[in-house]
Amino acid sequence: MEEINQSVDIISKKLGLNRAGVRNTIQLLEDGATVPFISRYRKEKTGSLDELSIADIKNELISIKEIIKRKETIIKSISEQNSLTKELQSKIENCWDRTILEDIYLPFKKKVKTKATVARESGLEPLANVITEQKEPNIFNVANNFTNEKVPTAEDALQGARYIIAEQINENPKIRETVRLMFERYAMIETKVVKKKKTEAEKYKNYFEFSERLESTPSHRLLAMYRGAKEGFLKMKISIDNERAENKINNYLIRNFNSQSGLQISLATKDCLKRLLLPSIELEFKNQAKLKADKEAIEVFQTNLKNLLLNPPLGEKVILAIDPGFRTGCKTVVLDRNGMLIHDDVIYPNPPQNQYEESKSKISYLVKKYNIDAVAIGNGTAGKETIRMVKSLPIANELEIFFVNESGASIYSASKVAREEFPDKDVTVRGAVSIGRRLLDPMAELVKIDPKSIGVGQYQHDVNQTLLKEKLDETVVSCVNSVGVNLNTASKHLLTHISGLGPVVAQNIVNYRGEIQSFKQIKELLKVPKLGKKAFEQCAGFLRIKDGKNPLDNTAVHPESYSIVKSMAKDLSISVDAMINNQELSDSIDLQKYVTDTIGIPTLKDIVKELSQIGLDPRGEAKNVQFKEGINTINDLSIGLILPGIVNNVTKFGAFVDIGIKESGLVHISELANRFVKDPSEVVAVNQEVKVKVIDINAEQKKVALSIKQV
Repeated sequence: MEEINQSVDIISKKLGLNRAGVRNTIQLLEDGATVPFISRYRKEKTGSLDELSIADIKNELISIKEIIKRKETIIKSISEQNSLTKELQSKIENCWDRTILEDIYLPFKKKVKTKATVARESGLEPLANVITEQKEPNIFNVANNFTNEKVPTAEDALQGARYIIAEQINENPKIRETVRLMFERYAMIETKVVKKKKTEAEKYKNYFEFSERLESTPSHRLLAMYRGAKEGFLKMKISIDNERAENKINNYLIRNFNSQSGLQISLATKDCLKRLLLPSIELEFKNQAKLKADKEAIEVFQTNLKNLLLNPPLGEKVILAIDPGFRTGCKTVVLDRNGMLIHDDVIYPNPPQNQYEESKSKISYLVKKYNIDAVAIGNGTAGKETIRMVKSLPIANELEIFFVNESGASIYSASKVAREEFPDKDVTVRGAVSIGRRLLDPMAELVKIDPKSIGVGQYQHDVNQTLLKEKLDETVVSCVNSVGVNLNTASKHLLTHISGLGPVVAQNIVNYRGEIQSFKQIKELLKVPKLGKKAFEQCAGFLRIKDGKNPLDNTAVHPESYSIVKSMAKDLSISVDAMINNQELSDSIDLQKYVTDTIGIPTLKDIVKELSQIGLDPRGEAKNVQFKEGINTINDLSIGLILPGIVNNVTKFGAFVDIGIKESGLVHISELANRFVKDPSEVVAVNQEVKVKVIDINAEQKKVALSIKQV
């Protein structure tokens, strides 16, 4: 109980959240509830905390548990050394800062042989104590008493004593905190090019002789420096004014600077800073700065991924999908309304074969034979040429023709997932299927691909990979559950991300669905192997059954609340069916009448809102971006040209925009708006349609600079 109270106090204070909401959220998490479930269906308990706040509580709780475990290890270690006092134990138990906790433990850590341990073994610790007491006027005379075979002279004795004092200074928590504070306020980050690699390091030329305040260095710049250092092109250091640090420590330690003891302590301080303290704190701040930069880069990736996953679907349409190419041709597939492959072929409209008319005829034939509703064409190599060919068809006006971002499609096509789905098809057919399915339902297809391969990140290969995976998985789970999935058509990969499920249960659902052909009611899930009552509670509200026995199974109303809807319908003297999509009836319901000990107004509002909009996809409708005709390569651009485009990546320094050529143009953060922009995500998002002006072209480096504010 005490541990829970401490966790509640720490988390509520750190996050600025209500204690009761934090306590109840912790209890729900400890009971096995998921973040999406808690945020959607336990609003009364949490005080309507949103998903981000609940995720923050979860992460803080994990961190606190790790600190508690570390404390136990430290206390055990110190106790085994017979050095644990009540005061020290209390100090450890009341510490919740990892850094300070390690400072407390530092003097008790088992050390490898250091200069100080050698000095202690030589019997010099009493001399070090005499010096630090600063009472003896003639330290040199005292030092003569400590000479022996290992310590030939008084100077050797003083040197050994200084090593001991230097270690004591390094292990002093107050001194470490003082130096740490100086790093926080004044640290500079500096980089220099490795001279022997200057030619190879050209891409890092901005950092050949670079220096700025660490505090104000943006994450993308930090990650560029770290990458340059990791690749061996740059030398990087974080530093403070050593003399200033030395003076601060001496002012704290020395009572009389003119005394012999004061001189020895001053020399020990200098040695400590150079050899122990500054390298230690520098490493600490390097790691902290890297972690902070990683987190910012990952947040950018999460935002971009969310916008990509929530890209509006075209819906249940028959799709002709084309993976364009030149020499190897264009792989062409037909997908039914559920995304199942029903035909595949290859056409060669582009060079070197140039079978233009034959390709047009084949496309026309497929459109008529399969009653094609829309055409999806990948935006990679030969994409523009292929889309022009399709648009030249006499029947083009009867079709919706989409240019689809194919980033990561090749990763999917060669993956185990794709091999399982299409064991008899080659990678090009699988790639075309992926392009078509991205149009039908982007989220359902993209969950099959490692998010890192989708191409909407910033330095994704340089950041902490464990943290990246954890946060991207959280984003996928959040998106999938916010939309909900069709229980009778969802793949095991999509079901895996549903609250309360996992790979094994998801596969069991698919297997059971195959046996019964389709689920008629949500409650049938309880017959699925390994899907118990707890998992059912967590997942049921996020699954949908269209045209099932119970209309509420096609809503986000949780089965635990079905009885409330039935009571509402009974009080209105109508059927549950009649309540669906009836906004007028929904507005007339007195919610207070249905409040119980567990269901309050927030949940009741959600129920009524859901009943009034069944069938509406929260992602909206798919939009078709039309690029400017005649702009096919970078050579077709000119300064001042205004073009339509779509944002395909957002970073901390700006946004990349697809304008219909191979190279995406960069809108620098300074060109996003006619005001100061702190973060590009304030202004633009992945998949947003924009108009841009070409302001610079570097054909040699294949770079295009664009502006939104100048349009």
